[in-house]
Amino acid sequence: MIAALNNKIDMQRYLKSLKFALYCITHPLDGFWDLTHEKRGTYAAANTILFLTLLIRVLKLRYTSFIFITVYWEGINIFLYIASVAFPLAIFVIGNWGLTTLFDGKARLGQVYMASCYALTPYPLIQFPLMFFSNFVTVDEAEFYSVISALSLVWAAMLFIAAMGQIHEFSMAKNLLFIVASLFAMLVIIFILLLFFSMISQGVAYFISLAKEIMFRL
Repeated sequence: MIAALNNKIDMQRYLKSLKFALYCITHPLDGFWDLTHEKRGTYAAANTILFLTLLIRVLKLRYTSFIFITVYWEGINIFLYIASVAFPLAIFVIGNWGLTTLFDGKARLGQVYMASCYALTPYPLIQFPLMFFSNFVTVDEAEFYSVISALSLVWAAMLFIAAMGQIHEFSMAKNLLFIVASLFAMLVIIFILLLFFSMISQGVAYFISLAKEIMFRL
């Protein structure tokens, strides 16, 4: 009985926090402040928004009109296609948190992740109906589709800026500075990862060649 009641309460909180994403995208300053400071966001809702964003991105390949997307399925790796969004997001979250922690940023790593996912909300909201709408648009009306599609990206980018400023309690100028710095931090992290995996691959190749040499001599 108690477990069922707790599950019901958790579900209600999850649905309420998921609905709160709509408030965040229409009232970004108040919304992203309350998201972390008033604890109105949840990781479950953030994960759901990220999952829907990735899902819509994949579905667009299949259901968007060929007028707007030409897909060569033989050359597409779905996992890499998903990673093209998930990996930069993860690197940005780590880079932004790492930098802002050194300069009085208030948000924790989990809060940066949560706010970033909530900022993605316009993408699935706009791209999902637009995906089906594309099949009823003529070539002459393609400009309308492109504008609406770009709107989802611009809206999400503006929400990212607002989110980072509110959760870290930065001024606009300081917030923009650290967003740019976070982009450079992403490049540094990627360089370090490439260097690390390159060293690992070279080490593995060395031990494999050494083992082969030993086996050959025996």
